[in-house]
Amino acid sequence: MLEDAVQDRLIKSNPARKMKLPRKPKRRPLYLDHAQVDLLASKAGEHETLILFLSYTGLRWGEATGMRVSDLNMLRRRATVDENAVEVGSEIVVGTAKGHKRRTVPLPEFLIPYLARQCERKGRSDLLFPGEDGGYLGRPHTTSGWFDKAVTAAGVPRVTPHDLRHTAASLSVSAGANVKAIQKMLGHASAAMTLDVYADLFDDDLEVVATALSEARTKAGVGRMWAEGEQTAADRA
Repeated sequence: MLEDAVQDRLIKSNPARKMKLPRKPKRRPLYLDHAQVDLLASKAGEHETLILFLSYTGLRWGEATGMRVSDLNMLRRRATVDENAVEVGSEIVVGTAKGHKRRTVPLPEFLIPYLARQCERKGRSDLLFPGEDGGYLGRPHTTSGWFDKAVTAAGVPRVTPHDLRHTAASLSVSAGANVKAIQKMLGHASAAMTLDVYADLFDDDLEVVATALSEARTKAGVGRMWAEGEQTAADRA
């Protein structure tokens, strides 16, 4: 507003230009495990497949609700992310996927029967997850919508639809997926961004790396093998 006032020559300079705003604290992502996702999906009624889809593909809400039947390749177990239906006020604005880049995400095999049922009686150009009027599905109301009711009924942590994207990242890390694969799935600009957002998920990997290195060294048959009862240099000291 002050910059506009400068441009309109109402004031000579912007007195707030050099002010540093306090950093907004980041909300820690919430992650659900497999059992919690399954329970939440079971309480979501007709939206069961959407919950599973969000939790295992990492798509943003607008990317999932903008997906059409033709974007699915069941044989290759892939989904193409091409559109993003963003809710702006009371309207839904449809554009390209975030970053303006089309990407392909893998579909877990267990999800295929759910998606097949979701495609029944739909044409290839129809929305995969339409709203009641057949148009784009808007975000559920934060306190009285179907999503919040499902969370309450399931008794899981108070997650939001976007937390299911975080959940997909967490489940992928737990399954052993590498950072580059997760980056591509989530549509991040770089692997560095993925690590920055989900650094806490990779803490346990440090112990895994150490254990793997020890096992690999043992299999290679190199290095000194300490005999039982033999004192180490530290013990002798």
